[in-house]
Amino acid sequence: MRELLSVDEARDRVLAAAAAAGPPRVEDVPVADAAGRVLAETVVAAHDVPRFAVSAMDGLAVRVGPAGRTLTVVGESRAGAPAGRAVGPGEAILVSTGAALPAGADGVVMVEDTERRDDGTVVVHRETTAGRHVRGPGEDLRAGQTVLTPGVRLGPVELGVAVGAGRGTLRCARAPRVAVLATGDELTAPGAPLGPGALHDSNGVLLAGLARRAGGDVVLTARVADTPEATRAAIAQALHHADVLLLSGGVSVGAHDHVKDALRACGVRKAFWRVALKPGKPTWFGTTEPDGTGDDDERGRLVFGLPGNPVSSAVTFLLFARPALAALQGETPAAAPPRVRLAEPIPREPHRAHAVRVRVRDGLATPTGPSQGSHVLSSLLGADGLVIVAAGDDEVAAGTEIAVEPI
Repeated sequence: MRELLSVDEARDRVLAAAAAAGPPRVEDVPVADAAGRVLAETVVAAHDVPRFAVSAMDGLAVRVGPAGRTLTVVGESRAGAPAGRAVGPGEAILVSTGAALPAGADGVVMVEDTERRDDGTVVVHRETTAGRHVRGPGEDLRAGQTVLTPGVRLGPVELGVAVGAGRGTLRCARAPRVAVLATGDELTAPGAPLGPGALHDSNGVLLAGLARRAGGDVVLTARVADTPEATRAAIAQALHHADVLLLSGGVSVGAHDHVKDALRACGVRKAFWRVALKPGKPTWFGTTEPDGTGDDDERGRLVFGLPGNPVSSAVTFLLFARPALAALQGETPAAAPPRVRLAEPIPREPHRAHAVRVRVRDGLATPTGPSQGSHVLSSLLGADGLVIVAAGDDEVAAGTEIAVEPI
């Protein structure tokens, strides 16, 4: 087993290849379309947020004063329609939540603390202090403040903050183009009738979905017959269209496993083959050389030959291909993975690390079921993460603290 790479060694080689591919390519993206993209610039607030003092309540904008005053209502300030005059002594202006505080006003008294009269006056039943129920200018963001930095994956909150800071477009890393090839004569389209010995192609759908969730732009999916000619042709086409190629199956040592030879024939240089991991031992990774033109579209490609068993494909994608896609987008690496405690003992594998699918509740990790076989795709249902149990001849005791790789 000495020729097998550890999980960490394999991941280091993948990330080194991703770094060698060069900095992320960037493009300007409308904020409405930027969810899930990785930011490639610093976002600075163009102005204070809010830009002016606003009311935090529905009520009356007034000057500082005691409870029991009677004031004359002289106008209204609504969101988007500020009052046309200032608040003078003995006066009040109706104000809505989010509306600009009228000039001359010191604070807001809530509607519940007032009594309106038919003669256009209002009795204020609570003392008004300066700044009461008022959101000051810049309370959220200050003009010139850095609010987002390169490398952040943009979610709804980040996009909302960017819009508040004055942005309508954001410079983002271009999504890596991903091709997914599932190999095997037995594979049949999802939902199609199954002939003798046939299986539905779950891996193609699984890997394409995982790639999209990792920020990849899936430009090609295909099923490939188990012949050297079909395998070479499919790989050549995929390398022409994609930055990252994900292959499922055909990387072991069977008589009909043609992927490794086809990759070599297509100019893909092997970085490693076989990892000390269960499931996922036959994992293959390699790269192509850039063509030397300097054209962004002719950078080197990253190629992952993932095992054909569905759990093996998913686990090796999560451990190796997902970090590569993140690196190609310039995403800031996450902090150390969270640590949990095992809710029950887990046996070790003698020669390989074991990626066990777990549910995490209240800081405790429990395997998703007794069957953790590489063919049991349902073992990933409800799984929150993978715990990588180091090789050994004993078991990891319940209560042991261990890192969890989020799914």
